[in-house]
Amino acid sequence: MKKVGFIGWRGMVGSVLMERMGEEKDFLKMESYFFSTSKGGEEAPVVANGYPKVLSSTDLKELMKMDILVSCQGGEFTLEMHPALRNSGWKGYWIDAASTLRMKSDSVIILDPVNRHIIQDSISKGMKDFIGGNCTVSLMLIALHGLFKADLVEWVSSMTYQAASGAGAKNMLELLAQMQTVGNKYGANPALGALEMEKEVNSLIASDSFPKANFGHPLALNILPWIDSEMPNGQSKEEWKAQVEANKILQTQKEIPIDGTCIRVGALRCHSQAMTIKLTKSVELATVESLIAEANPWVKLIPNNKAETLKKLTPASVSGTLNIPIGRVRKMTLGDQYLNAFTCGDQLLWGAAEPLRCTLRMLV
Repeated sequence: MKKVGFIGWRGMVGSVLMERMGEEKDFLKMESYFFSTSKGGEEAPVVANGYPKVLSSTDLKELMKMDILVSCQGGEFTLEMHPALRNSGWKGYWIDAASTLRMKSDSVIILDPVNRHIIQDSISKGMKDFIGGNCTVSLMLIALHGLFKADLVEWVSSMTYQAASGAGAKNMLELLAQMQTVGNKYGANPALGALEMEKEVNSLIASDSFPKANFGHPLALNILPWIDSEMPNGQSKEEWKAQVEANKILQTQKEIPIDGTCIRVGALRCHSQAMTIKLTKSVELATVESLIAEANPWVKLIPNNKAETLKKLTPASVSGTLNIPIGRVRKMTLGDQYLNAFTCGDQLLWGAAEPLRCTLRMLV
């Protein structure tokens, strides 16, 4: 059996990965070792074939004993430990949720089922670094898998609506604290009219006392149309990732332009995106729908009507599931080759943990 080391298994992505591996009985197929920066020597999670004690995640000697390392620890850990391991002669497989190594020439961005053949080919060629992609990019590619596979996508403009948990556990809890603060204010003044209440609440969320240490701004009753750092061309880094990562995942011969605006919204979990798609040629809508629906087992085409859209095409309906619903699919008034669509998916599953799990299963 392969020796597999897990780092960052207590965080959000790591916890979801552990849960999914337990559900799929993956631990039966490997020897598991758990590493931590702060819990070394303590009891390890109880899994099949698991080592009973937590090891130190800075112990190069122990890390180098692993055939495979799976890191959900974050970019700073990757920056420090990945080169230290490679420079010490470690030849094992590195599977990582962080973005640090995504665009390196000797790494593969993993997104089974979209690029399973590329992952398998890379393994056979001896590549060792397999990196999870950006969450919204991964969710978009799974939803539009059929159109990309049929070479029907000329370009995509994607407007994303990203949940608080995409920024981390602390940010998710901060959104809840903001909501609670607003709720307490409303409950203390039940007699106020709607416009009076709006003024009071707006004054509250603009105040220095409002909890916003992590986001820096109010997210409750608000949106934040900027995610990640600034790029020289006016994009945010989150927006920049769409084109470069999607084309690397697909290994396109001719780069497909993908751009848009990334927005943080007050959902707790699951990212959504509204897409304008320019097709490479005119195709009947029924053909488009068929290609989308049949591309992989997880994409779910939602009929373009009000009732099913509001029931099945929302973060609340998809949270905690592997389904990637896509709906609002229609030809646009811009022209026959322009397609409108809306999709959402759990960014902690197909947007993060599940591609790592699928690649790990290939390697073991």
